[in-house]
Amino acid sequence: MTRSDPVAKAIGLEGYATNTTGIGGVLKARVSDFRVEEISTPISFDSRGRFTVARITLTNWETNKFCNNIAKRLGISRNRIFFAGTKDKRAVTQQIFVIDATQNKVSDLEIPDVEIEILGRTHQKIGFGNHRGNRFTIVVRGCCHPDGSPMSEAEALNEAELITESLSKLLGDGVFPNWIGPQRFGSGRPVTAEVGKHVLNGDFQQAVMTYLAMEGIEENSDVAEFRKMIRENGPSSEALELAPKWLGFEIRMVEHLLQNPDDYLGAFKKLPNNLQLMTIHAAQSIIFNKSLNLRIASGMPISKPVEGDLVGRIDEKGQLSVNSCVTVESRTLPRITRNCELRRLVPTGPLPGSDIYVAEGKSKEIELSAIKESGLIDIDWSVDEIPRLSSKGTRRALVTNFSDLYIDTVPIAVDESLGERWNKGPDENSRWHPEGACLRFRFSLSSGSYATTLLREFMQCPLNQL
Repeated sequence: MTRSDPVAKAIGLEGYATNTTGIGGVLKARVSDFRVEEISTPISFDSRGRFTVARITLTNWETNKFCNNIAKRLGISRNRIFFAGTKDKRAVTQQIFVIDATQNKVSDLEIPDVEIEILGRTHQKIGFGNHRGNRFTIVVRGCCHPDGSPMSEAEALNEAELITESLSKLLGDGVFPNWIGPQRFGSGRPVTAEVGKHVLNGDFQQAVMTYLAMEGIEENSDVAEFRKMIRENGPSSEALELAPKWLGFEIRMVEHLLQNPDDYLGAFKKLPNNLQLMTIHAAQSIIFNKSLNLRIASGMPISKPVEGDLVGRIDEKGQLSVNSCVTVESRTLPRITRNCELRRLVPTGPLPGSDIYVAEGKSKEIELSAIKESGLIDIDWSVDEIPRLSSKGTRRALVTNFSDLYIDTVPIAVDESLGERWNKGPDENSRWHPEGACLRFRFSLSSGSYATTLLREFMQCPLNQL
Protein backbone atom coordinates (compact mmCIF):
# COMPACT_ATOMS: atom_id res chain seq x y z
CA MET A 1 0.00 0.00 0.00
CA THR A 2 1.46 3.34 -1.08
CA ARG A 3 0.96 6.21 1.35
CA SER A 4 1.37 9.82 0.33
CA ASP A 5 3.26 12.01 2.79
CA PRO A 6 3.36 15.65 1.67
CA VAL A 7 5.31 16.73 4.77
CA ALA A 8 8.07 14.17 4.14
CA LYS A 9 8.33 15.30 0.53
CA ALA A 10 8.44 18.97 1.51
CA ILE A 11 11.37 18.49 3.92
CA GLY A 12 13.29 15.95 1.84
CA LEU A 13 12.80 13.18 4.40
CA GLU A 14 12.07 10.37 1.95
CA GLY A 15 13.55 6.93 1.44
CA TYR A 16 15.02 4.42 3.88
CA ALA A 17 18.41 2.82 4.34
CA THR A 18 17.12 -0.77 4.19
CA ASN A 19 14.93 -2.77 1.82
CA THR A 20 12.49 -3.84 4.53
CA THR A 21 8.78 -3.25 5.20
CA GLY A 22 8.92 -1.76 8.70
CA ILE A 23 6.59 -2.12 11.68
CA GLY A 24 4.34 0.94 11.32
CA GLY A 25 2.92 2.24 14.58
CA VAL A 26 2.53 5.53 16.44
CA LEU A 27 4.85 7.44 18.79
CA LYS A 28 3.69 9.50 21.79
CA ALA A 29 0.24 7.93 22.01
CA ARG A 30 0.66 8.88 25.65
CA VAL A 31 3.20 11.34 27.04
CA SER A 32 4.96 8.70 29.13
CA ASP A 33 5.66 6.64 25.98
CA PHE A 34 8.55 8.99 25.13
CA ARG A 35 11.23 9.34 27.82
CA VAL A 36 14.51 11.21 27.46
CA GLU A 37 17.42 11.33 29.88
CA GLU A 38 20.12 13.82 29.00
CA ILE A 39 23.81 12.86 28.94
CA SER A 40 25.96 15.91 29.71
CA THR A 41 29.50 16.68 30.79
CA PRO A 42 30.16 16.49 34.56
CA ILE A 43 29.63 19.63 36.63
CA SER A 44 32.16 20.83 39.23
CA PHE A 45 30.28 21.41 42.47
CA ASP A 46 31.27 24.05 45.02
CA SER A 47 29.27 24.76 48.19
CA ARG A 48 30.11 28.47 47.77
CA GLY A 49 29.05 28.50 44.12
CA ARG A 50 26.79 31.23 42.78
CA PHE A 51 24.42 28.91 40.85
CA THR A 52 22.02 26.19 41.94
CA VAL A 53 22.30 22.87 40.09
CA ALA A 54 19.09 20.84 39.76
CA ARG A 55 18.07 17.66 37.98
CA ILE A 56 14.59 18.45 36.68
CA THR A 57 12.06 16.02 35.22
CA LEU A 58 9.46 17.61 32.94
CA THR A 59 6.27 15.95 31.72
CA ASN A 60 4.75 17.49 28.59
CA TRP A 61 6.77 20.72 28.91
CA GLU A 62 8.64 22.48 26.12
CA THR A 63 12.08 23.46 27.46
CA ASN A 64 11.98 27.17 26.61
CA LYS A 65 8.44 27.63 27.96
CA PHE A 66 9.50 25.93 31.18
CA CYS A 67 12.46 28.30 31.52
CA ASN A 68 10.22 31.31 30.95
CA ASN A 69 7.84 29.99 33.61
CA ILE A 70 10.43 29.48 36.35
CA ALA A 71 12.18 32.76 35.51
CA LYS A 72 8.92 34.57 36.18
CA ARG A 73 8.33 32.63 39.42
CA LEU A 74 11.88 33.27 40.66
CA GLY A 75 11.86 36.92 39.61
CA ILE A 76 14.99 36.57 37.47
CA SER A 77 15.88 37.07 33.82
CA ARG A 78 15.33 34.13 31.49
CA ASN A 79 19.00 34.54 30.55
CA ARG A 80 20.02 33.45 34.07
CA ILE A 81 18.83 29.88 33.51
CA PHE A 82 21.25 27.55 31.73
CA PHE A 83 20.81 24.11 30.18
CA ALA A 84 22.60 21.93 27.66
CA GLY A 85 19.87 21.08 25.14
CA THR A 86 16.18 21.52 24.29
CA LYS A 87 13.90 18.46 24.42
CA ASP A 88 10.65 17.25 22.88
CA LYS A 89 7.52 18.68 24.49
CA ARG A 90 5.21 15.62 24.40
CA ALA A 91 7.58 13.52 26.48
CA VAL A 92 8.97 12.89 29.94
CA THR A 93 12.41 14.50 29.95
CA GLN A 94 15.15 14.63 32.58
CA GLN A 95 18.04 17.07 32.37
CA ILE A 96 20.35 19.32 34.36
CA PHE A 97 19.56 23.01 34.85
CA VAL A 98 21.92 25.60 36.32
CA ILE A 99 19.92 28.47 37.83
CA ASP A 100 21.12 31.83 39.15
CA ALA A 101 19.00 31.67 42.32
CA THR A 102 19.30 30.30 45.83
CA GLN A 103 18.74 26.61 46.52
CA ASN A 104 15.79 27.40 48.78
CA LYS A 105 14.00 29.42 46.12
CA VAL A 106 14.49 26.68 43.51
CA SER A 107 13.48 23.84 45.84
CA ASP A 108 10.34 25.76 46.89
CA LEU A 109 9.05 25.87 43.31
CA GLU A 110 5.84 23.91 42.87
CA ILE A 111 4.84 23.52 39.24
CA PRO A 112 2.46 20.94 37.76
CA ASP A 113 4.20 18.02 36.01
CA VAL A 114 7.64 19.14 37.22
CA GLU A 115 9.95 17.27 39.62
CA ILE A 116 12.98 19.16 40.98
CA GLU A 117 15.96 17.47 42.64
CA ILE A 118 18.59 19.86 44.03
CA LEU A 119 22.10 18.53 43.39
CA GLY A 120 24.21 21.35 44.85
CA ARG A 121 25.87 24.61 43.87
CA THR A 122 28.47 25.57 41.27
CA HIS A 123 30.30 28.50 39.71
CA GLN A 124 29.92 26.83 36.31
CA LYS A 125 27.39 27.74 33.64
CA ILE A 126 26.37 25.12 31.07
CA GLY A 127 25.29 25.36 27.44
CA PHE A 128 24.99 23.36 24.24
CA GLY A 129 28.71 22.54 24.41
CA ASN A 130 28.00 20.47 27.52
CA HIS A 131 25.46 18.28 25.73
CA ARG A 132 26.89 14.82 24.94
CA GLY A 133 23.71 12.99 24.00
CA ASN A 134 20.51 11.43 25.28
CA ARG A 135 19.22 8.07 26.52
CA PHE A 136 15.77 7.22 25.19
CA THR A 137 12.99 4.84 26.20
CA ILE A 138 10.27 5.02 23.55
CA VAL A 139 7.14 2.92 22.98
CA VAL A 140 5.83 2.33 19.46
CA ARG A 141 2.12 1.43 19.70
CA GLY A 142 -0.12 -0.19 17.11
CA CYS A 143 2.44 -1.98 14.90
CA CYS A 144 0.92 -3.17 11.63
CA HIS A 145 1.75 -4.66 8.25
CA PRO A 146 1.88 -2.47 5.10
CA ASP A 147 -1.69 -3.58 4.26
CA GLY A 148 -2.92 -2.16 7.58
CA SER A 149 -3.51 -5.45 9.37
CA PRO A 150 -2.21 -5.70 12.96
CA MET A 151 1.16 -7.28 13.71
CA SER A 152 1.56 -9.81 16.48
CA GLU A 153 4.34 -9.31 19.02
CA ALA A 154 6.43 -12.02 17.35
CA GLU A 155 5.98 -10.48 13.88
CA ALA A 156 6.89 -6.99 15.10
CA LEU A 157 9.96 -8.22 16.99
CA ASN A 158 11.13 -10.26 13.99
CA GLU A 159 10.78 -7.29 11.64
CA ALA A 160 12.63 -5.00 14.08
CA GLU A 161 15.43 -7.57 14.34
CA LEU A 162 15.60 -7.82 10.54
CA ILE A 163 15.91 -4.03 10.23
CA THR A 164 18.64 -3.95 12.88
CA GLU A 165 20.58 -6.65 11.03
CA SER A 166 20.06 -4.91 7.67
CA LEU A 167 21.32 -1.58 9.02
CA SER A 168 24.37 -3.37 10.44
CA LYS A 169 25.09 -5.16 7.16
CA LEU A 170 24.64 -2.07 4.97
CA LEU A 171 26.08 0.68 7.18
CA GLY A 172 27.91 -0.95 10.10
CA ASP A 173 26.95 -1.92 13.65
CA GLY A 174 24.98 0.83 15.38
CA VAL A 175 24.94 3.15 12.34
CA PHE A 176 21.94 4.85 10.69
CA PRO A 177 21.35 7.76 8.26
CA ASN A 178 21.84 11.12 9.95
CA TRP A 179 18.57 12.64 8.69
CA ILE A 180 17.50 15.97 10.13
CA GLY A 181 14.20 15.27 11.84
CA PRO A 182 10.78 16.85 11.26
CA GLN A 183 11.07 18.89 14.49
CA ARG A 184 13.47 21.22 12.66
CA PHE A 185 10.80 22.18 10.12
CA GLY A 186 7.57 22.58 12.12
CA SER A 187 5.34 19.63 12.94
CA GLY A 188 2.42 19.29 10.52
CA ARG A 189 3.25 22.63 8.85
CA PRO A 190 6.78 22.63 7.43
CA VAL A 191 6.77 26.41 7.25
CA THR A 192 10.18 27.35 8.65
CA ALA A 193 12.17 26.33 5.58
CA GLU A 194 9.74 28.01 3.20
CA VAL A 195 10.02 31.24 5.19
CA GLY A 196 13.80 30.88 5.18
CA LYS A 197 13.89 30.60 1.38
CA HIS A 198 12.04 33.91 1.04
CA VAL A 199 14.33 35.58 3.61
CA LEU A 200 17.40 34.40 1.67
CA ASN A 201 15.88 35.85 -1.50
CA GLY A 202 15.27 39.17 0.29
CA ASP A 203 11.48 38.91 -0.04
CA PHE A 204 10.23 39.66 3.48
CA GLN A 205 6.66 40.20 2.31
CA GLN A 206 6.50 36.59 1.09
CA ALA A 207 8.35 35.41 4.20
CA VAL A 208 5.75 36.99 6.49
CA MET A 209 2.75 35.98 4.38
CA THR A 210 4.03 32.41 4.23
CA TYR A 211 4.43 32.28 8.00
CA LEU A 212 0.96 33.69 8.52
CA ALA A 213 -1.00 31.97 5.79
CA MET A 214 0.62 28.67 4.76
CA GLU A 215 -1.83 25.83 5.28
CA GLY A 216 -1.01 23.16 7.82
CA ILE A 217 -1.99 19.51 7.74
CA GLU A 218 -4.78 18.67 10.20
CA GLU A 219 -4.69 22.12 11.85
CA ASN A 220 -7.50 23.13 14.19
CA SER A 221 -10.48 24.63 12.39
CA ASP A 222 -10.05 28.03 14.06
CA VAL A 223 -6.39 28.19 13.02
CA ALA A 224 -7.28 27.09 9.47
CA GLU A 225 -9.97 29.81 9.31
CA PHE A 226 -7.46 32.48 10.42
CA ARG A 227 -4.90 31.41 7.80
CA LYS A 228 -7.56 31.30 5.08
CA MET A 229 -8.64 34.85 5.95
CA ILE A 230 -5.02 36.01 5.62
CA ARG A 231 -4.62 34.25 2.27
CA GLU A 232 -7.78 35.75 0.85
CA ASN A 233 -7.77 39.24 2.39
CA GLY A 234 -4.28 39.85 3.72
CA PRO A 235 -3.50 41.03 7.27
CA SER A 236 -6.62 42.69 8.65
CA SER A 237 -8.44 43.47 11.89
CA GLU A 238 -10.96 40.78 10.94
CA ALA A 239 -8.19 38.20 10.71
CA LEU A 240 -6.83 39.37 14.05
CA GLU A 241 -10.19 38.70 15.68
CA LEU A 242 -10.13 35.14 14.32
CA ALA A 243 -6.62 34.35 15.60
CA PRO A 244 -6.56 31.96 18.58
CA LYS A 245 -4.64 33.39 21.54
CA TRP A 246 -1.88 30.77 21.32
CA LEU A 247 -0.83 32.07 17.89
CA GLY A 248 1.20 34.75 19.66
CA PHE A 249 3.80 35.29 16.93
CA GLU A 250 1.16 35.58 14.21
CA ILE A 251 -0.86 38.03 16.30
CA ARG A 252 2.17 40.27 16.86
CA MET A 253 2.98 40.19 13.14
CA VAL A 254 -0.55 41.19 12.11
CA GLU A 255 -0.73 43.93 14.77
CA HIS A 256 2.55 45.37 13.49
CA LEU A 257 1.31 45.40 9.89
CA LEU A 258 -1.95 47.09 10.88
CA GLN A 259 0.04 49.84 12.58
CA ASN A 260 2.84 49.89 9.96
CA PRO A 261 1.39 48.89 6.57
CA ASP A 262 3.94 47.32 4.19
CA ASP A 263 6.67 47.08 6.87
CA TYR A 264 7.14 43.37 6.32
CA LEU A 265 10.73 43.44 7.55
CA GLY A 266 9.52 44.83 10.87
CA ALA A 267 6.78 42.21 11.00
CA PHE A 268 9.31 39.43 10.43
CA LYS A 269 11.40 40.79 13.31
CA LYS A 270 8.45 40.13 15.64
CA LEU A 271 9.59 36.53 15.57
CA PRO A 272 12.12 35.67 18.34
CA ASN A 273 15.74 35.85 17.20
CA ASN A 274 16.24 32.09 17.55
CA LEU A 275 13.19 31.38 15.38
CA GLN A 276 14.40 33.85 12.75
CA LEU A 277 17.68 31.94 12.61
CA MET A 278 15.85 28.62 12.56
CA THR A 279 14.23 29.57 9.25
CA ILE A 280 17.70 29.74 7.66
CA HIS A 281 18.82 26.51 9.31
CA ALA A 282 15.67 24.78 8.07
CA ALA A 283 16.36 25.84 4.47
CA GLN A 284 19.87 24.39 4.80
CA SER A 285 18.51 21.23 6.42
CA ILE A 286 16.16 20.46 3.52
CA ILE A 287 19.15 20.52 1.18
CA PHE A 288 21.01 18.08 3.43
CA ASN A 289 18.04 15.70 3.58
CA LYS A 290 17.47 15.85 -0.17
CA SER A 291 21.17 15.23 -0.79
CA LEU A 292 21.17 12.21 1.53
CA ASN A 293 18.02 10.82 -0.08
CA LEU A 294 19.43 11.26 -3.60
CA ARG A 295 22.61 9.48 -2.55
CA ILE A 296 20.72 6.51 -1.10
CA ALA A 297 18.44 6.34 -4.16
CA SER A 298 21.46 6.31 -6.50
CA GLY A 299 22.89 3.27 -4.74
CA MET A 300 25.96 5.13 -3.46
CA PRO A 301 27.21 4.19 0.01
CA ILE A 302 26.62 6.66 2.83
CA SER A 303 28.82 5.21 5.59
CA LYS A 304 31.77 4.52 3.31
CA PRO A 305 33.44 7.13 1.11
CA VAL A 306 33.69 7.34 -2.65
CA GLU A 307 36.21 9.34 -4.63
CA GLY A 308 35.31 13.05 -4.46
CA ASP A 309 33.61 12.88 -1.06
CA LEU A 310 34.37 15.38 1.69
CA VAL A 311 35.23 13.33 4.77
CA GLY A 312 35.70 14.68 8.30
CA ARG A 313 37.06 13.49 11.64
CA ILE A 314 34.80 12.40 14.50
CA ASP A 315 35.91 13.91 17.82
CA GLU A 316 35.80 12.40 21.30
CA LYS A 317 32.22 13.67 21.79
CA GLY A 318 31.07 11.83 18.66
CA GLN A 319 30.74 15.12 16.76
CA LEU A 320 32.02 16.00 13.30
CA SER A 321 35.09 18.25 13.27
CA VAL A 322 34.13 20.34 10.23
CA ASN A 323 37.53 22.03 9.93
CA SER A 324 39.13 18.62 9.39
CA CYS A 325 37.23 17.82 6.17
CA VAL A 326 39.34 16.63 3.24
CA THR A 327 38.50 15.51 -0.29
CA VAL A 328 38.85 11.79 -0.98
CA GLU A 329 41.24 11.03 -3.86
CA SER A 330 41.90 7.69 -5.53
CA ARG A 331 45.22 7.31 -3.74
CA THR A 332 43.72 8.06 -0.30
CA LEU A 333 40.48 6.11 -0.75
CA PRO A 334 41.67 2.79 0.81
CA ARG A 335 43.10 4.49 3.92
CA ILE A 336 40.09 6.78 4.41
CA THR A 337 37.70 3.86 3.90
CA ARG A 338 39.46 1.96 6.68
CA ASN A 339 39.22 4.95 9.01
CA CYS A 340 35.50 5.30 8.22
CA GLU A 341 35.01 1.64 9.15
CA LEU A 342 36.79 2.36 12.46
CA ARG A 343 34.45 5.38 13.03
CA ARG A 344 37.34 7.81 13.05
CA LEU A 345 36.16 9.53 9.86
CA VAL A 346 32.76 9.96 8.21
CA PRO A 347 31.46 11.08 4.78
CA THR A 348 29.59 14.39 4.92
CA GLY A 349 26.78 16.24 3.19
CA PRO A 350 26.07 19.96 2.67
CA LEU A 351 24.49 22.56 4.91
CA PRO A 352 25.29 25.26 2.36
CA GLY A 353 26.24 28.89 2.92
CA SER A 354 28.42 31.67 1.55
CA ASP A 355 31.68 29.83 2.25
CA ILE A 356 30.48 26.23 1.88
CA TYR A 357 32.34 24.00 -0.46
CA VAL A 358 30.69 21.02 -2.12
CA ALA A 359 32.22 17.64 -2.80
CA GLU A 360 33.71 16.54 -6.13
CA GLY A 361 32.71 13.98 -8.75
CA LYS A 362 29.38 12.13 -8.44
CA SER A 363 28.88 13.45 -4.90
CA LYS A 364 29.14 17.03 -6.20
CA GLU A 365 26.47 16.34 -8.82
CA ILE A 366 24.11 15.03 -6.13
CA GLU A 367 24.72 17.97 -3.78
CA LEU A 368 24.25 20.60 -6.49
CA SER A 369 21.10 18.80 -7.64
CA ALA A 370 19.67 19.00 -4.11
CA ILE A 371 20.49 22.73 -3.87
CA LYS A 372 18.93 23.37 -7.29
CA GLU A 373 15.82 21.34 -6.45
CA SER A 374 15.38 23.52 -3.37
CA GLY A 375 15.42 26.67 -5.51
CA LEU A 376 18.50 28.12 -3.80
CA ILE A 377 21.21 27.58 -6.40
CA ASP A 378 21.66 31.30 -7.20
CA ILE A 379 21.63 32.87 -3.72
CA ASP A 380 24.72 33.97 -1.78
CA TRP A 381 23.33 33.11 1.71
CA SER A 382 23.78 36.71 2.86
CA VAL A 383 20.87 38.56 4.51
CA ASP A 384 21.78 42.23 4.26
CA GLU A 385 18.67 43.40 6.15
CA ILE A 386 19.51 41.17 9.17
CA PRO A 387 23.24 40.33 8.93
CA ARG A 388 23.18 37.89 11.87
CA LEU A 389 21.05 35.58 9.69
CA SER A 390 23.77 35.32 7.05
CA SER A 391 25.34 31.86 7.00
CA LYS A 392 28.78 30.68 5.97
CA GLY A 393 27.50 27.10 5.87
CA THR A 394 28.96 23.88 7.19
CA ARG A 395 28.97 20.11 6.64
CA ARG A 396 27.04 17.35 8.46
CA ALA A 397 27.90 13.67 8.80
CA LEU A 398 25.83 11.47 6.48
CA VAL A 399 25.54 8.79 9.17
CA THR A 400 25.55 8.75 12.95
CA ASN A 401 25.63 6.15 15.69
CA PHE A 402 23.21 4.61 18.14
CA SER A 403 24.23 2.42 21.06
CA ASP A 404 22.77 0.16 23.75
CA LEU A 405 19.77 -0.75 21.57
CA TYR A 406 17.31 -3.06 23.32
CA ILE A 407 13.84 -3.88 21.98
CA ASP A 408 11.07 -5.66 23.89
CA THR A 409 7.27 -5.64 24.08
CA VAL A 410 4.78 -3.89 26.35
CA PRO A 411 1.05 -4.64 26.74
CA ILE A 412 -1.51 -2.99 24.48
CA ALA A 413 -2.98 -0.05 26.37
CA VAL A 414 -6.75 0.33 26.67
CA ASP A 415 -7.10 3.13 29.23
CA GLU A 416 -8.07 6.76 28.64
CA SER A 417 -4.52 8.10 28.96
CA LEU A 418 -3.92 7.60 25.23
CA GLY A 419 -3.94 10.79 23.21
CA GLU A 420 -6.47 12.32 20.84
CA ARG A 421 -4.79 10.93 17.71
CA TRP A 422 -5.02 7.38 19.06
CA ASN A 423 -8.63 7.77 20.11
CA LYS A 424 -9.59 9.08 16.65
CA GLY A 425 -8.23 5.88 15.09
CA PRO A 426 -6.22 5.41 11.88
CA ASP A 427 -7.28 7.06 8.63
CA GLU A 428 -6.79 5.76 5.10
CA ASN A 429 -3.30 7.21 4.85
CA SER A 430 -2.12 5.93 8.25
CA ARG A 431 -0.02 2.90 9.04
CA TRP A 432 -1.01 1.71 12.49
CA HIS A 433 -3.68 -0.49 14.05
CA PRO A 434 -5.09 -0.24 17.60
CA GLU A 435 -4.85 -4.02 18.00
CA GLY A 436 -1.23 -4.17 16.82
CA ALA A 437 1.73 -5.09 19.03
CA CYS A 438 3.54 -2.46 21.07
CA LEU A 439 7.37 -2.41 21.07
CA ARG A 440 9.62 -0.55 23.49
CA PHE A 441 12.94 0.76 22.14
CA ARG A 442 15.80 1.73 24.44
CA PHE A 443 18.94 3.34 23.00
CA SER A 444 21.40 6.21 23.28
CA LEU A 445 22.26 8.88 20.71
CA SER A 446 24.97 11.52 20.52
CA SER A 447 24.11 15.22 20.50
CA GLY A 448 22.57 16.45 17.25
CA SER A 449 20.99 13.12 16.26
CA TYR A 450 17.23 12.57 16.20
CA ALA A 451 15.48 9.66 17.92
CA THR A 452 12.53 10.10 15.58
CA THR A 453 14.68 9.53 12.49
CA LEU A 454 16.16 6.32 13.95
CA LEU A 455 12.67 5.05 14.75
CA ARG A 456 11.51 6.14 11.30
CA GLU A 457 13.90 3.52 9.85
CA PHE A 458 12.03 0.89 11.88
CA MET A 459 8.47 2.23 11.50
CA GLN A 460 8.46 3.35 7.83
CA CYS A 461 5.25 5.32 8.26
CA PRO A 462 3.97 8.85 7.55
CA LEU A 463 5.80 11.52 9.55
CA ASN A 464 2.67 12.57 11.45
CA GLN A 465 2.91 9.26 13.31
CA LEU A 466 6.36 10.13 14.72
